[in-house]
Amino acid sequence: MITRWLAALVGFIVVAGIGLVVGNFSEEQAGNSWALVAAIALAVGFVVYAGVEYAQTGGFASISSQFGMRTLALMPVAIAINIILGAAVANALKVPIYLDSIGTILVGALAGPIPGALTGFVANILWQYIIPPPFQGAVAAPFAIVAAVIGLLAGLFARYGALRPRPDRPMSQLFSGAVITVAVVGGVSWLAFLGYEQIIGPAGFEVASDETLFVILGWLALAMVAATVVGLIVLLFVRRDLTAAYVVVAGLVTGVVAALISAPISANLFGGVTGAGTDFLVAAFRQAGADIGAATLGQGLISDPVDKITTFFVVYLVLNAMATRTKARFPQGERLIEGGAEVAEEGDEWRGAST
Repeated sequence: MITRWLAALVGFIVVAGIGLVVGNFSEEQAGNSWALVAAIALAVGFVVYAGVEYAQTGGFASISSQFGMRTLALMPVAIAINIILGAAVANALKVPIYLDSIGTILVGALAGPIPGALTGFVANILWQYIIPPPFQGAVAAPFAIVAAVIGLLAGLFARYGALRPRPDRPMSQLFSGAVITVAVVGGVSWLAFLGYEQIIGPAGFEVASDETLFVILGWLALAMVAATVVGLIVLLFVRRDLTAAYVVVAGLVTGVVAALISAPISANLFGGVTGAGTDFLVAAFRQAGADIGAATLGQGLISDPVDKITTFFVVYLVLNAMATRTKARFPQGERLIEGGAEVAEEGDEWRGAST
């Protein structure tokens, strides 16, 4: 399993590197060129993964097992959720969050890392090139690779049980979970406080749209962020659900990885200016003396963990609201159910062993 992912990663890096050398990255075409390079590299990475699996097992069981009618039906809905909420936040409320990955993470959790990655990537491509205004995302496509990585990580986190309920745990475990949750949320909140108050001041927030629908959806998205902190506390100390800590860690790791990937794209293709609510954070870091690379990375390390912790928490609530029977019918459904099989006891099909 690890061999396939490593081979796919090498294939992606090699093709992406070649594309960066031979592609047309003039100021007018830089975003489109990188979107095309990333799409080709991602396709090659997938082919390499499939080729290694076929060489190991003589089939494609781990890929085909992630796709079915339910997965294919869920993906368009998830893409629509990404675009609608993402457009609302970007166009209505100039705040440094995105909330354009809820559908991606939901598909990754229920179906697996490959459908999750495909959902994220396709959503961003459609968002820029197919979806008409006012929902169109002017610079979404170059960040499609980031969306793909988010979906992949969501699938892997769910695969290893990070989104499986763990209610009524003993106080010793809850205490450890509370320490992790408070430390991460507190640290992320502290960084946000520095960014919003000490560096930027209260002028960083604005309502930037006359579209009533956008404003309503934007405020709803912002309410999700505020409710996440309360919800995590409720999960830990009322339901005694240790998964709150897992959600926080999954969101933090995904956010940091997303920031590390998106920062050079934003810096090199757009000079840190993408038209989103994160632009004022980049400007603030620039005014403080940081170069464009450090400014975009600093912005990402503030915005992305907050965004992804919120998104994972929302998805966890959605999963908990779903009927157990409904979840179990998805490829990774059993990994999302309390008392589901642990990784070490799951079938050989995922690992690629012939049956």
